[in-house]
Amino acid sequence: MSGNYLPRNRLAEWVGRVALKLMGWRIEGQLPKLDKFVVIGAHHTSNWDFVIFIAVKFVLRLNARWFGKHTIFRWPFGALMRAWGGIAIRRERQGNTVEQAIQAFSEHEHFMLVLSPEGTRKKVERWKMGFYHIALGAGVPIVLGALDYQNRRVFIGPTFMPTGDETADLNAILAFYRPFIPKKPEYAFYGD
Repeated sequence: MSGNYLPRNRLAEWVGRVALKLMGWRIEGQLPKLDKFVVIGAHHTSNWDFVIFIAVKFVLRLNARWFGKHTIFRWPFGALMRAWGGIAIRRERQGNTVEQAIQAFSEHEHFMLVLSPEGTRKKVERWKMGFYHIALGAGVPIVLGALDYQNRRVFIGPTFMPTGDETADLNAILAFYRPFIPKKPEYAFYGD
């Protein structure tokens, strides 16, 4: 079993499957059989996106790490968020989050980092490019994952290797996300 997958926990899997079924969601596609990669999930426009992500994490038994706003790591849920792979981020501080993530990739034999390029559920004028710089710096691919509310599916798409041409790469990535309808389409970023 790859280090990107957790040992079987029937209760967690069952909870994830029941949650997805009750919400009417399904998972399409498969993660690559790679040891290290960044996954981006877009479009992030609703709190429900997190619920769906956690359900998918349970169903697929993913040993995925993810960044979250530090406020969700407070008592009483902080320990649970960390147990689910969360890493607290203080957005108001200019830190070296990209460098820390690159270092984590170099220190682990298996590492999957899931990020939302919007960095928030609100309308944004551009994506935060940390995901891109982490993947480029760590020399790992980016797996494109979409939330398609119109068809109630989590779509695990292609693997994309960043070339270093940020503008061209971002345009190619954004083209993948155009057909997918988020919970709040008015908040989605589709590029210029």
